[in-house]
Amino acid sequence: MIRTRIRELLVTTPGQDLVQAAGWIRTRRDSKGGFSFLEINDGSCFANLQVIADQGLANYASDIRRLHPGASVRVQGRLMASAGAGQAVELHATEVQVLGFCDPESYPLGKQRIHFDRLRELAHLRARTNAFGAMARVRNVLADEIHRFFQARDFLYLHAPVITANDCEGAGAMFQVTTLDLARVPRTAMGAVDYDQDFFGRRASLTVSGQLEGETYACALGDIYTFGPTFRAENSNTRRHLAEFWMIEPEMAFADLQDDAALAEALLKHTFAAVLRRCPDDLAFFEQRLQPGLLARLERLATSTFRTITYTEAVELLTKANRTFEFAPQWGMDLQSEHERYLTEEVFQGPLTVINYPRAIKAFYMRRNDDERTVAAMDVLLPEVGEIIGGSQREERLEVLERAIRDRGLDPATYNWYLDLRRFGSVPHAGFGLGFERLVQFCTGLHNIRDAIPYPRAPRTCEY
Repeated sequence: MIRTRIRELLVTTPGQDLVQAAGWIRTRRDSKGGFSFLEINDGSCFANLQVIADQGLANYASDIRRLHPGASVRVQGRLMASAGAGQAVELHATEVQVLGFCDPESYPLGKQRIHFDRLRELAHLRARTNAFGAMARVRNVLADEIHRFFQARDFLYLHAPVITANDCEGAGAMFQVTTLDLARVPRTAMGAVDYDQDFFGRRASLTVSGQLEGETYACALGDIYTFGPTFRAENSNTRRHLAEFWMIEPEMAFADLQDDAALAEALLKHTFAAVLRRCPDDLAFFEQRLQPGLLARLERLATSTFRTITYTEAVELLTKANRTFEFAPQWGMDLQSEHERYLTEEVFQGPLTVINYPRAIKAFYMRRNDDERTVAAMDVLLPEVGEIIGGSQREERLEVLERAIRDRGLDPATYNWYLDLRRFGSVPHAGFGLGFERLVQFCTGLHNIRDAIPYPRAPRTCEY
């Protein structure tokens, strides 16, 4: 008999046909009437399935009475209407097969609530908790809906390389990939590392972004998006940073900054509406346990109109604010989280897109505006978290892009292939990046981004 997922059983009409469920024990309660209540969960939904196991079962005393949280079982029985509160049906077992017992003395997950810091040390088991089961289901739905969003708009899904010889951001915070013997690193006559003897014959790293490669396909096929892992070797021990994370990066040919901002707004509103529709029980748990008001926030943002202001206007609002910021705002500095939250939560009381940032604080590939001081860049800001999307119109003029590369102390020869896009049929184009874990974090109310990914990678954190 093929097992039925608990999600399906909970909405199935009771009947006399035998059904089969399988899962892990959450609780076991023994009744004086000679039967046990087993709560089992298989991860398909937030709710558990109640199983009634009678003492008449052949292995009741030998197996069922030895079941503790964490044990795995396969149950066959009949689905009956439940008289208890909180569930419409329950499974009356005709057979309970124990697949794996669990020692209650050594099993680290019990009935008591465990702090998230401790659960990060148990990343291989934390998916069995309510919080991380819910996170995984929300993450799955968000990933699915991102693909649905772009596919419905005829964007081509592109797999960008993970290993690259280019630094997209020009910041140098990249993880190096090498097969050289680190105990005997080969050197050139000048004493430099001889990368000619390395696997790729040159220095290679893990990618910080698939944007540059994405642009090459957008400038041939129109609209594309990438959705894959990216890496930053920054020594950032904050609740908002990871060394390995997933990025969604669309690129649109024949598009400008206004098109870019419109796409970003549509994507966020689509994902908020979808997760509300598809994960009501999981979100209700996060609302109750982690962030009161989460549902109302998502509902509001799913239908909000995103306001747009320039960076210069944002700085003016901040300097006129009747408050003291930890970082005093001034033109030419990047907006801090406290600035972004003030603008979204107190001034505009909703989502905000800030455009036209100072050229000096943005990447070399962003299109230079006519004022020569700013570039056609944008950040999408949300209440309570600040920036969630960063993007720009890309510089399509060859001479201007070459100058921008040199101004950053980079070698144009390294980006010769990228410059070819401007030599051969250049077009206006634009795109943005959305950190997937920040989206998961926002939709769940999780305090630390390390809890929005199955196995977090951060400084001195790589146990699995």
